[in-house]
Amino acid sequence: MTQVRDRDVLTLPRVPVIPLTDGIGRRFEYLRLSLTDVCNFRCSYCLPDGYRKQCGKPQELSVAEIERAVRAFASLGLWKVRLTGGEPTIRPDFEEVARAVSSVPGIRQVAMTTNGYRLAERASVWRDAGVSAINISVDSLDPARFAEITGHDRLAEVMAGIDAAQAAGFERIKLNAVLMGGVNDDELDSMTSFVVERDLSLRFIEVMRTNDNAEFFAARHVPGIGVVQRLEAAGWQRLPRAPGSGPAVEFGHARARGRIGIIAPYAKDFCASCNRLRLGSDGKFHLCLFGDGGFDLRDLLQADHQHDELISRIAGLTMGKTPGHRLHHGDSGATPHLASIGG
Repeated sequence: MTQVRDRDVLTLPRVPVIPLTDGIGRRFEYLRLSLTDVCNFRCSYCLPDGYRKQCGKPQELSVAEIERAVRAFASLGLWKVRLTGGEPTIRPDFEEVARAVSSVPGIRQVAMTTNGYRLAERASVWRDAGVSAINISVDSLDPARFAEITGHDRLAEVMAGIDAAQAAGFERIKLNAVLMGGVNDDELDSMTSFVVERDLSLRFIEVMRTNDNAEFFAARHVPGIGVVQRLEAAGWQRLPRAPGSGPAVEFGHARARGRIGIIAPYAKDFCASCNRLRLGSDGKFHLCLFGDGGFDLRDLLQADHQHDELISRIAGLTMGKTPGHRLHHGDSGATPHLASIGG
């Protein structure tokens, strides 16, 4: 493949975008890109004992490897990339990664998910690096309960970060709250009221079972359908699904500036509209959060001339994506915890 260099920046020849589909016709536009599986919080539903370093763990993808991967996915029609972790901003080169990803031709939106611990001080820097949408984990509006859930008394810092994100001009700001029975399910009304006066989207997420939280799941799982029924009873109405949207079903209210979303992986037909794929921080390609393991792409991320072969491998693997997860059967695949491949 002919390559052209201009001021030391590699530009690959433009190739026709090939829509990426699977064997049942679902089209993929959205890549969740994990930059690290390390997290500095100890959330009860994910890493209650904190992150534990694994011996022999593969090195995280370099910026060059990430850029090659994103170029390949963009050539297959994916136009939205979400930078996730673990906590992605733990990587010291996070801004460099964001700039590289946002500069790839065809990528129209770069989003990120964060626990918000650095958001107040770095919001404008991340926005300038090309991140236009941000998801912030806020599992409780009560400081003591927030500390109990996350292992950190940092709610005030996270709330200041939300204000900083709005001031920095992020186009979309979403708050994520994992709904847990007997923990924070009594905050549904107060959290809903929080977004009534704010131009934010708050998404309630069902606890998902993984390989290491079976007991926690059994004790804390709250079906999302109950939240939907409460919202509809209060006059909230389902909104049309926006292009490139994630798995949330969103609701709006005539008297609310904000929106409420529900992510309910145990709901009927949850996987029918799946439009996202995942790349782990080790270069493993995951067709599903709860699949049986990833497919290694790293050997094709070493040089620019591997671009066409990388595209071919991604397209071939995607054709084998299963119609849905097996959570209803108590099978969460090879996923040890949500931090492992970006949740």
